[in-house]
Amino acid sequence: MSLLTGWYPPTKEHYDTLLTIWKCYPVFASLQWLVGWYGMGKTNTPSRLNIPGRLAWLTMECPGFLSLLHAMRTLPSQAGLTLSDLPWQNKVLAALFVIHYTYRALLFPFLQPSMAPIHALVWLFAGVFQVFNGTLIGSWLAAYGPTTGEAWEAQLWGGTAQFVFGISLFYFGLATNYYHDDELREIRRREMARQERIARKEGRDPRSVSKHYSVPEAGFFKYMLYPHYFVEWVEWTGFWIACGWRCAPAMMFVVNEVAAMLPRAVRGKGWYEEKFGKEKIRGRWAVIPGVI
Repeated sequence: MSLLTGWYPPTKEHYDTLLTIWKCYPVFASLQWLVGWYGMGKTNTPSRLNIPGRLAWLTMECPGFLSLLHAMRTLPSQAGLTLSDLPWQNKVLAALFVIHYTYRALLFPFLQPSMAPIHALVWLFAGVFQVFNGTLIGSWLAAYGPTTGEAWEAQLWGGTAQFVFGISLFYFGLATNYYHDDELREIRRREMARQERIARKEGRDPRSVSKHYSVPEAGFFKYMLYPHYFVEWVEWTGFWIACGWRCAPAMMFVVNEVAAMLPRAVRGKGWYEEKFGKEKIRGRWAVIPGVI
């Protein structure tokens, strides 16, 4: 534990160092454009290093909000404050982060009808992403961002209206993210139920049903293949707006999510075109309508 002293949660000096490293993440993420392999989801391949999907997802996503909660619990005292001393804005933003990951980290893997294994390298990189992100946003909210009402007045050029608009955008992104996730789940539920009925009639083990993929049609799927990515970017852009444009950790969360997910969406469009044919996919963008 001594190796983590001053790093988790970080002192102000170490926070600045971690933030500098975090700003370099897009350079690392851009390597995905050069590597066709991605050991997760539709593009997962058999490997001894694969981890069962639900277990991998749970353990790679939870460190984000746990790191934020750890920072919120420990850092205020190091700054001569208590958690109750922090402005209400800090607590609301921390709660929004936890709400998102209550769904994304805790509920999502168990709502899925099935989950493909996740390669250990993907699991490791995702876990590191979450620790960096949760630690930096948590540290900003707990001690290194605005810690008084007056500081918040200076942080938000649009005042309370900016804060409310950002939170509204966050909730819009969260709700539509869930909606599009559930549309993908429903496609799989329907097909699994159909295949299980056939398997029982034929005397086969219902657990032997194969995975099924189809082109979703509901909601924003009419216009793009990865709307659940796009609305998650909208969600965290709303969070950044509510934090204020000068909040570097919130800004880098949006930038780094786009850097990490955009190559997967573009490659995923190619997967759809190969599997279903370009005619079936024609007219749909990968992830940003009118752009890509």
